[in-house]
Amino acid sequence: MTFSYAPALLREFPELVASVRHVTGVRAMGDVSRLVRPFCDLAARRLEGRSESDLPEIQAWRRTFSKMGLKPTQYRCAAEALLRRFRKEGSLPSIHPLVDLCNGISLAFAIPIAVFDLDKVRGGLQVRHAAGTESYETFAGEIEHPEPGEVIFADEGGRAHARRWTNRQSGLSAIRPQTDRVLIVAEAMHETAGEDMGRLGEALDGALREVGLTIG
Repeated sequence: MTFSYAPALLREFPELVASVRHVTGVRAMGDVSRLVRPFCDLAARRLEGRSESDLPEIQAWRRTFSKMGLKPTQYRCAAEALLRRFRKEGSLPSIHPLVDLCNGISLAFAIPIAVFDLDKVRGGLQVRHAAGTESYETFAGEIEHPEPGEVIFADEGGRAHARRWTNRQSGLSAIRPQTDRVLIVAEAMHETAGEDMGRLGEALDGALREVGLTIG
């Protein structure tokens, strides 16, 4: 499958830095708590004496959401939502080994990471402005339609796999026990995003290889 950004979106947000991985072998993953713990420890150190909203990575996404006409305190990027929960509760719930690993890395770098089950994606996946006719399935199984102009991850079947860009993924392509092929997308907007994304990529690749996954 192909992954891309619409040219109009890249013109609107030239500061975007993204990192993408195709990964297979997910079904055979085991426990990753040993790998996740150091990333959570790093996040805890970064949050000492401050809120997640003070981090430059999160501030950049807040500016992006404001530019999209969204209230940043109402709609948060996935990384901010994770950090906020982690700061309040001191931990995150275990969901799936790959999701737990990506959530840990997202916490450490304060950069949103999306993980999509490729068997649920029709054709290519593009980040673009919505026409308003696309269908989006919530985690409760309800069907919504994005607002026209909203930034979504859309496949060739007219299905939205994420709404409001990095705010919320779809329940349709969420990772499940039977998932084997995934697309991992990390996105950043802050000033040092290029350098930080390089470090995130190294950390992610190292962790994926350690658990025996194949990176495409």
